[in-house]
Amino acid sequence: MTKTRIKICGITREADMGVALAAGADAIGFVFYPPSPRFLTNERAAALAHAAPPFVVRVGLFVNAEPAVVRETLAQVPLELLQFHGEEDEAYCRQFRRPYIKAARVRPGLDLVEFARRFSSAQGLLLDAFVEGYGGAGQTFDWSLIPRALPLPMILSGGLHADNVGEAVRKLRPWAVDVSSGVEVAKGIKDAEKINAFVAAVRHAES
Repeated sequence: MTKTRIKICGITREADMGVALAAGADAIGFVFYPPSPRFLTNERAAALAHAAPPFVVRVGLFVNAEPAVVRETLAQVPLELLQFHGEEDEAYCRQFRRPYIKAARVRPGLDLVEFARRFSSAQGLLLDAFVEGYGGAGQTFDWSLIPRALPLPMILSGGLHADNVGEAVRKLRPWAVDVSSGVEVAKGIKDAEKINAFVAAVRHAES
């Protein structure tokens, strides 16, 4: 089985980033959405990003941000990948000339195949729960709504934690999994035991 990539999102502290990377995370996510309790200023995100070791993917999450805001962030923070969680269209996402992934808020009636085709330039499609506001709020969604074949690599998110991510990996074989609240003790504060348990569950499911 292909290795499942792991992204730990909502990093706000160097200690949490260190734990995530030591556990085996492939990517870390910084939130640039001001209403989020995990929001980082460009200055704080830059300090964290510069502290990351080589070969770690640093991801910036945006929600319906003005293009000038994204460009200002890119000028200050070294990011390898952008993640768009709002109503951005493909032209918006492509304008920054940076690899990106697009989030889909999954609910009945959403054609995920067609959604993915509208973002054919994306590196992947992140599937999250549909809730009021943005972000999955730690909630799972009905995995049966995911078609068997998507035209983009699938990144599974939405309510994942150590107790259910193994089942998700076995059933869905996603390219990657993305977790935030499922490895926290409080919003924006990660828990080392939860991070290690999450990564271990993913790796066990692959064996």
